[in-house]
Amino acid sequence: MDPITSQEMNSQNSEVNNFTPPTTISMIGSPSASSSAASASATSPTTLSRYENQKRRDWNTFGQYLRNHRPPLSLSRCSGAHVLEFLRYLDQFGKTKVHTQLCPFFGHPNPPAPCPCPLRQAWGSLDALIGRLRAAYEENGGKPEANPFGARAVRLYLREVRDSQAKARGISYEKKKRKRPPPQTAALPPPS
Repeated sequence: MDPITSQEMNSQNSEVNNFTPPTTISMIGSPSASSSAASASATSPTTLSRYENQKRRDWNTFGQYLRNHRPPLSLSRCSGAHVLEFLRYLDQFGKTKVHTQLCPFFGHPNPPAPCPCPLRQAWGSLDALIGRLRAAYEENGGKPEANPFGARAVRLYLREVRDSQAKARGISYEKKKRKRPPPQTAALPPPS
């Protein structure tokens, strides 16, 4: 029998100690979660897109989080602060190594050895999750101006996560530049 490294044992222990319903763990969009949901929805008359399935699962998971909150929260009383609490809760299920400033690998995109830095949710996953939940909130009767997923605090938190993860990995997130169509030149009639 092969010896188990301490890192493998810690990951196994954390999986056992942090057991949550599958919708919570797989909500950020793992391929296995998507394929199982797609096969389950194949029996329904209308097949939803992968995005719609993921949005529905994310919405249900957030609803479960609100019901399990102490004291339980109704959606109408949910604020940007509760959304931030939810995002921080999700960090325990993250798979992205985020180096602390004290780590010798801070700022290195490909560290040469393991380190004890925490695993967190990747910024891109959180950003996509908030986008889906923001859309789901309005589809489920919420008013756009009261959408807690669009709160300024949530946008600032996502920006902070993006910047800190970029520094920790030594890479920068460049905003994608939109390709602009070439200007249309109207054919002018020849001078007379």
